[in-house]
Amino acid sequence: MPDYGHEPRFGVFVTPTADAHDQVVRTAVTADVLGLDSVSIQDHPYQPAFLDTWTLLTHLAAHTERVHLFPNVANLPLRPPAVLARAAATLDILSNGRAELGLGAGAFWDAIAALGGPRRTAGEAVEALAEAVDVIRALWTPGRTPRLEGTHYSLEGAKSGPFPVHDLGIYLGAYKPRMLRLTGRVADGWLPSSGYLPPADLAAANKVIDEAALAAGRDPADVVRLYNLSPDFARTTEAWVEQLAELALEEGMSHFVLAVDLGDDRALRAFAEEIAPAVRELVEAERLLPGTRSPEPVGAAPAPGAQATSSGTVLGVTPTPPPERLLSDGLPWDETTRPRVAAPADATYDDSGRQQSRHLIDVHDHLRAELAQLRDLIDQVAQGQLGVGAARTAINQMTMRQNSWTLGTYCESYCRVVTTHHTLEDVSMFPRLRRLEPRIAPVVERLQEEHHAIHDVLEQVDRALVAMVGDPDQDVSGVRRAVDLLTDTLLSHLAYEEEQLVDPLARHGLQ
Repeated sequence: MPDYGHEPRFGVFVTPTADAHDQVVRTAVTADVLGLDSVSIQDHPYQPAFLDTWTLLTHLAAHTERVHLFPNVANLPLRPPAVLARAAATLDILSNGRAELGLGAGAFWDAIAALGGPRRTAGEAVEALAEAVDVIRALWTPGRTPRLEGTHYSLEGAKSGPFPVHDLGIYLGAYKPRMLRLTGRVADGWLPSSGYLPPADLAAANKVIDEAALAAGRDPADVVRLYNLSPDFARTTEAWVEQLAELALEEGMSHFVLAVDLGDDRALRAFAEEIAPAVRELVEAERLLPGTRSPEPVGAAPAPGAQATSSGTVLGVTPTPPPERLLSDGLPWDETTRPRVAAPADATYDDSGRQQSRHLIDVHDHLRAELAQLRDLIDQVAQGQLGVGAARTAINQMTMRQNSWTLGTYCESYCRVVTTHHTLEDVSMFPRLRRLEPRIAPVVERLQEEHHAIHDVLEQVDRALVAMVGDPDQDVSGVRRAVDLLTDTLLSHLAYEEEQLVDPLARHGLQ
């Protein structure tokens, strides 16, 4: 099956147990803090031990900042589509565009009928779902609402609105051919579960979806492929990474949703901090290997801002500039004393070298994202949404805090991924680069000095947090000052490292 090229995403699937409602909320908040992409809730309104899904999703939206939220999947027979359309749009508005809509045709018909819902045959359930999608989309579209006359759902004189604030996706839980064809024709996403559809069956199901999409005049890549995973999907971290990367590259699955046990923070953290980053890096590395797709093919016009040498040969990789202003009183170093080495006038590049430079920037982007997450944690502490101890624990789990800040850091990050597929053996990139080009030695030595300074600044953040733990009445101003200094320090350093290293990396690569 093709790789549809979607960025890998990761989320959690939470059981809305009423007796453990505090753990349900804590799991969602933890997923948000750890940087996962989504939190989804199963929807079984006939289950008296469960919280109501839509009420819970709204509550979670108020306690989270980044994760997208959706029912996994909404029980259509017990939730009329016109009302469901307004509920989903409302959640999207209140969460600033973080709602999606997972939708199912229904199951457990005795339980549905016990609550006064319809009892449908398999064919009727698919027909009703198709009509429901039309109703929902009509009510999300500004302008005059069309008259819809369906066997199960109709619209006659209804006005559209409220409207989602982003392109709210409809994900269908589908397994059988009729549902798969419907998914290809009308859905934004497909949401099966590994317990009902194992990996070996994905290719056949994807084929049905793709053929239906093409017949409807759609690009199959328009249908995002999500996949609910049971906790025992794989036994080791390495197996998780290998299997999920393979599913992304060979089956087109791109949004992996892990069913987590309430209170199992260890599994949640491993999924967010170990498995998700490694899968993203491995998928990206595979996509950029020679012979596969490259975002900037050789000979393509340079992207705006692409770096060029004096010889006119386009590098095609743009270093990230430092911020225009500082948040703190000053940096722990003098930027004007940094050594700089210009690219040779006759510099040439190939795809392999460019890929190494791009990956350096990708690794840095991960650190920049963690920096934004750290600042958000401090905001949560200031607003009383998160305890100082919990914030300190989350910060200590971050890559930037665990990083030894040695010159081997980038190499270790890259090699950890690429050696998984045995495509790279040299784990001493920077020493080798220094041997190949002795003139950049002063730059390397300066980078090493700055790594030590970054370590010291991180220690200042930790000391400020410890001081707050010891004095609950203390405000967050001391922590904010330390984090502002870290922000300025880290962004300045990453920009300098990219400015000086993307060119030699692109010229020498990692052969």
